[in-house]
Amino acid sequence: MNTEQNTKNDALIHVKNVKKYFPIKGGVLKRTIGHVKAVDDVSFSINKGETLGIVGESGSGKSTLGRVMLRLLDPTEGSIHFNGIDISHLKRREIRPHRRDMQIVFQDPFASLNSKMSVAELVEEPLLVQTKLTKSERRAKAIEMIEQVGLRAKDRLKYPHEFSGGQRQRISIARALITRPKFVICDEPVSALDVSIQAQVLNLMKDLQEEFNLTYLFIAHDLSVVKHISDRIAVMYLGRIVEITNKKDLYEEPLHPYSQALLASIPIIDTGEATKAKKEKITLTGDIPSPANPPSGCSFRTRCPFAHERCKVERPELIEKEKGHFVACHLYDK
Repeated sequence: MNTEQNTKNDALIHVKNVKKYFPIKGGVLKRTIGHVKAVDDVSFSINKGETLGIVGESGSGKSTLGRVMLRLLDPTEGSIHFNGIDISHLKRREIRPHRRDMQIVFQDPFASLNSKMSVAELVEEPLLVQTKLTKSERRAKAIEMIEQVGLRAKDRLKYPHEFSGGQRQRISIARALITRPKFVICDEPVSALDVSIQAQVLNLMKDLQEEFNLTYLFIAHDLSVVKHISDRIAVMYLGRIVEITNKKDLYEEPLHPYSQALLASIPIIDTGEATKAKKEKITLTGDIPSPANPPSGCSFRTRCPFAHERCKVERPELIEKEKGHFVACHLYDK
């Protein structure tokens, strides 16, 4: 497999051949009788200041991949290099100094925020753990960050239940950025918000990215949201990346049948103009297979209208079809 999609010297994080398998226990002795292949041989890099979007159906392994990259979950195989350091197998005490540089914003801010803590306490807590600042210094930094995400300084005395969903997500963002991290994983951060609020939060995240030179991994199932914020986009299916390229090429010339189907499912207003996007619609049939028992060969073949005999026996490798445009499909490696 060609894993060097983005190997410039300014790559902040490099994931190579990462797998995450969860054991399936069975029988009286609870022996391992199989594995759920949540992430199955994934490789890519993200440059400093870049946003890589990851899209795919539920169960494709997007969130698990994000947690493995932050070492919230240990990888089964493969390596993760962050800022030039291999963090794949560091012990808890060894990885702790890197925690302040790697943060995550979760989908549900109400579930990820302690309801018994005030906004000031929530935002200050990472500084208490990761720095030796005094109480007054922590408080000053927290107030500054609260204001930078669009809330008022006096809001620091309130509790999460006193805010709307969009405001709670701003609190989560403030908490994630208070240590001035280099890398932030955004795990469906706006999917639970109204469309009008989504745009506000996305614009805030873009502004903060520019201000603090942040690098994002943006996980979502909504392709319109991913297009708005991402520089490049990776499409995941059943634990594997099937296509990765810049957002312009993905939306105008998707190569993988799965990418084409995802894009065809986006509602559009028909203006009568002929565009590249108005191609014959690919309709997916059936459900995504179980990661505990994926199909042989190409994992997408059971739902692909172009599947042939080779797809049953040989797994397609991720190849560079066009400059910077990688796809894993036998239609292109002839």
